[in-house]
Amino acid sequence: MANLKILVVDDEPFIRAGIDRILRNFKVDYPFMEEPFEFSILEAATGEEGIESIERDKPDIILLDNKLPGIQGVEVLEYVKKKKYDIVVVMITSFASLDLAVKATSDGAYDFIPKPFTPQELKSAIESITKHVFLVRMTKQMQAQGKQIRFQFLSVLSHELKAPLNAIEGYLKMMHEKQLGDKIDDYDQVIDRSLKRIKAMRNLILDLLDMTRIESGQKEKDLKPLNLVEIARTSMDTAKPMAIHKEVKMVLNAPSNIVYDSDSSEMEIIFNNLVSNAVKYNRDGGRVEINLLDEPGQVVISVADTGIGMTAEEVGRLFQEFVRIKNEKTKEITGTGLGLSILKKLVETYGGKVTVESTPDVGTKFTVNLPRNLKAI
Repeated sequence: MANLKILVVDDEPFIRAGIDRILRNFKVDYPFMEEPFEFSILEAATGEEGIESIERDKPDIILLDNKLPGIQGVEVLEYVKKKKYDIVVVMITSFASLDLAVKATSDGAYDFIPKPFTPQELKSAIESITKHVFLVRMTKQMQAQGKQIRFQFLSVLSHELKAPLNAIEGYLKMMHEKQLGDKIDDYDQVIDRSLKRIKAMRNLILDLLDMTRIESGQKEKDLKPLNLVEIARTSMDTAKPMAIHKEVKMVLNAPSNIVYDSDSSEMEIIFNNLVSNAVKYNRDGGRVEINLLDEPGQVVISVADTGIGMTAEEVGRLFQEFVRIKNEKTKEITGTGLGLSILKKLVETYGGKVTVESTPDVGTKFTVNLPRNLKAI
């Protein structure tokens, strides 16, 4: 669990004790964080003690009262600013000193918290500050890893999000201007298209979160003996509505049990990608065969379809991030371009491999080999 040091500089002992009590077991967690943050509370009764703690303890956040014995809080703020320390300073002040607090924020303080504050008000402020600290550090980390890579990634991401947003904006303008009539039923198709665009953006964001967790290597696997046949059936159930719509028949060839030590959420991602793609890129009235084999030393998963197929050049680009095979046959098929990249990365964390065989207008077969007795990474 990540830890942030909070230095409370206040001459009132009950304020320092109250903050410590409120935040002692408090944790901050957001979906985009790899792990929650907890807090270590440091205390100082004067500005001089505060500066000593800054130099000695290197806090991440300072909750700073202005009216202190000796040097004032604004002087501590100026000290932090002069030293260019990477510390978020928040003024805690009485309502009578709000003008001073506002001035302090213009001089470098991140925000101010008026006294008296409730436990919930303090926790809400700390949540906001923690998010700020996390995002600033992530930005610096990205800069350190290379501006060019960041530029390329953000360029592709902005392009992927810009198109659906433009479409939704256009649909909303049509409705606002009542271009199709005055009845809400006149806009059923427009609303349906907007919802599909929003769903595509949500899928992109979820895929991005999966990808960053995998690549960071910080998501711990919850390894348990799992029956992969049951996971395959669940994936088929998930793809069933689309299969019915396209009149695609799905067939599972497997024994009743194939137990494999793995993380259930990761296996679901692998199977869902394989099965949903086999249905999505199939022809109407086509067929999908899912085969599971329990071989000596490995489990073999293969998913074959009778769909549009791919050229050798297209297969070569298949596992690249944000890559979607675009041609006349796929132009109406939506996707994030990240699913197969995520699948490949996940399979490799188990020491496995993915292979593809495909023939245009005949179909595609994906094969996943998962070795046994190999510690997943």
